[in-house]
Amino acid sequence: MTQHSLWFALLCGLIQAIILLVLAPFFAGLSRVLRAKMHTRKGPPIWQEYRDLVKLMARQEVAPSGSGSAFRIAPFILLGTLLVVAMALPMITVQSPFFAGGDIITLIYLFAIFRFFFALAGLDSGSPFAGIGASREMNLGVLVEPTLMLSLIVVALIAGSTNISLISHTLAQSWQFPTATALALIACAFAVFIEMGKIPFDVAEAEQELQEGPLSEYSGVGLALMKWSLSLKQVVVAALFLAIFIPFGKSVSPTFIGVIGGFVALLIKLVVVFVLAALVENAMARGRFLLTDRVTWLGFGIAALAFVFFLTGI
Repeated sequence: MTQHSLWFALLCGLIQAIILLVLAPFFAGLSRVLRAKMHTRKGPPIWQEYRDLVKLMARQEVAPSGSGSAFRIAPFILLGTLLVVAMALPMITVQSPFFAGGDIITLIYLFAIFRFFFALAGLDSGSPFAGIGASREMNLGVLVEPTLMLSLIVVALIAGSTNISLISHTLAQSWQFPTATALALIACAFAVFIEMGKIPFDVAEAEQELQEGPLSEYSGVGLALMKWSLSLKQVVVAALFLAIFIPFGKSVSPTFIGVIGGFVALLIKLVVVFVLAALVENAMARGRFLLTDRVTWLGFGIAALAFVFFLTGI
């Protein structure tokens, strides 16, 4: 890759990340509107998330007296890690714009950094309620991340590479191990659904519950960045699933018309994912968190079964 091509790819990745950052509150608002309509409520307007962020940006930021530096830098680290992931995903074009970061292992580590600092922010605030929320977040990570990792490792083994662009290209050409790939798709979709903060595991707007307990001591700009990061995470994990398992509609060549077509296809696929997630979410009741492990084991079992089918060549 020439110097010019490298800078052009990085520029495309940066634009891609900015687009997802701008669209994240829209999709968060779309989820709230769909939930309200399915509950036969009027609900907030779809642009309410943008209004909330603007209001919070204009308010004074107050930190607890016992908080440390981790509490203050956590919002920027959360937003930064997700933007790096957004830059690396081959969502609009076939090739990853940020090729060095377009590796499954790298992306898994970036998601782990996000979860670690989200929990650390709650612990560093000095609030017992935020500490319990942080403990809950880490517990959920232990239950969900193995499923996500194993499902991605299966498709990486099928493609013979951990590079996300090569995996996407391989699955777009043909499914060499159809049963293993299909099971990996189901397991990854299950993990993505949980990471998006959906019922019965979470409620994405439950600010007063343990799920967003680490946010209880934030205010002003810090709270705005934390909420923006959580909405961006929903879009990024959905885009990760689409980039790997639904690799259609992408631009083969980085031309203007091709990039526009790839962006339109991505937008349509994201809307479909959020609508389906809303339908599944509102078809179930909220469950006790202590019973979450009994459900997440089902997703891990499907991922393990996909690995077994890959070993047997099915």
